Amino acid sequence: MICNNITIQNNTLYFGGLDTTALIKKYGSPLYLIDEARIRHNCRVYMQAMRQAFGESALPLYAGKAACFKRMYEIIREEGMGADVVSVGEIYTAYRAGFPMEKTYFHSNNKTDEDIVYAMEHGVGAFVVDNVEELYAIDREATARGIKQKVLLRLTPGIDPHTYEAVATGRVDSKFGSAIETGQAYAITREALQLGGIHLAGFHCHVGSQVFDSEVFLRAGEIMLAFVAEIYRKEGYLAEELDLGGGYGVRYLESDPYIDIAANVAQVADHLKLTAASLNIPLPAIRMEPGRSIVADAGMTLYTVGTIKRIPGYKNYVSVDGGMTDNPRYALYRSPYTVLLANRASEPCDFVCSVVGRCCESGDILQENVSLPASVSRGDILAVLTTGAYNYAMSSNYNRIPRLPVVMVNAAAADGKTDYIAVRRETPEDVSRNDL
Repeated sequence: MICNNITIQNNTLYFGGLDTTALIKKYGSPLYLIDEARIRHNCRVYMQAMRQAFGESALPLYAGKAACFKRMYEIIREEGMGADVVSVGEIYTAYRAGFPMEKTYFHSNNKTDEDIVYAMEHGVGAFVVDNVEELYAIDREATARGIKQKVLLRLTPGIDPHTYEAVATGRVDSKFGSAIETGQAYAITREALQLGGIHLAGFHCHVGSQVFDSEVFLRAGEIMLAFVAEIYRKEGYLAEELDLGGGYGVRYLESDPYIDIAANVAQVADHLKLTAASLNIPLPAIRMEPGRSIVADAGMTLYTVGTIKRIPGYKNYVSVDGGMTDNPRYALYRSPYTVLLANRASEPCDFVCSVVGRCCESGDILQENVSLPASVSRGDILAVLTTGAYNYAMSSNYNRIPRLPVVMVNAAAADGKTDYIAVRRETPEDVSRNDL
């Protein structure tokens, strides 16, 4: 199996030590499952790896856009991580969860004046500033409050991470950040150093997503440290923090490589320490922003099979009671997933089909060329693996379909609470609640 929290017992798929068919009977269909123990394990891998490699000043920041709900922020608070937030909604969710707001870093390429006020009112620790207009807006609000707001400047190092075009964000031609190559990074740094309401803590970059080795971090780190050294020589300012962003990938298919996070972080640390030494500067406190690699393999989505459509000589379709409303990633990116029949998990898979959703939309496809048991029939339980990241977070009410619940599982829970609802299932009333 692609995830070590998945097993098959008596022809039935188990997730996090629990029977998936029993869970769907208990909570209804369709259903998101999240393995709490796996989330905690992934958090600890990053915490331990970064502290060991970079020292106690290092801090991983959970990228909430991957999966944002109150229980997630409670868990990462308990595990000691920081948080990368990108909207007022994510800020409020973290705040409501009792998350220490001084450990939040607020991203976005277009923070409104209202966003800035809201973030300051709720004690957001640092703003990751995308552009000079935003810098001036933060300075005005901070000055009016009589404070110096901590910021990191988001820079683009001009690296092609060789991943999907839609998620490559580190190149010069990007809606994000100020480019080092064009001189804009230097210009915005000088501006930040002159503003009375700004405390410039350092710099940030993010070069892409679903990266399977550290090469892109090594190259980005070299460029960013060279910029840190240049600013120190020219302006006398030495960065306190350097945020390398996120991007380590996860295994969606058996063919995807396994990533040893600890070994990769250690490799990055060794290289950055040598680079900093060659530039005669101290290594800033390092931040990284894991999101997908914290929660993706902790997730699974369960569906109930409906229509089986066979078109002899052409194609087969298996329809389920969810679709692009709960996982739009195939429609957006052609993202691959592993699909199993949970209640026939040991049977030979010799029926090739497209798994499609219930929406009135031809693009409502969860996965093409899926092999399932030929016995698949109405009422079977279908499982899509590794759906913890960007599934619930990107879900919608298209076709006025209510969003799925999120059920946390923890077979080893000391209090015996092996499964519980973290986000309740929406109802038709919820969907129309704001209608006047």
